[in-house]
Amino acid sequence: MITRETSINELLRSHPSVREVFARHGMGCIGCMGAATETIENGAKMHDIDVEALLKELNQLCVKK
Repeated sequence: MITRETSINELLRSHPSVREVFARHGMGCIGCMGAATETIENGAKMHDIDVEALLKELNQLCVKK
């Protein structure tokens, strides 16, 4: 399960398909230096994104795989 504390970088490595979710929300996490150390919650806050909605989408995508 993906949580607020999940590392963006770890998630991108383990589930590359999440890139499409980040892109849809305007998060350019692939090339962002902060992705190496940021959590999902921190990244969402920096981009003014509802973290709960983002987590729901990420978890739905990863459960399908």
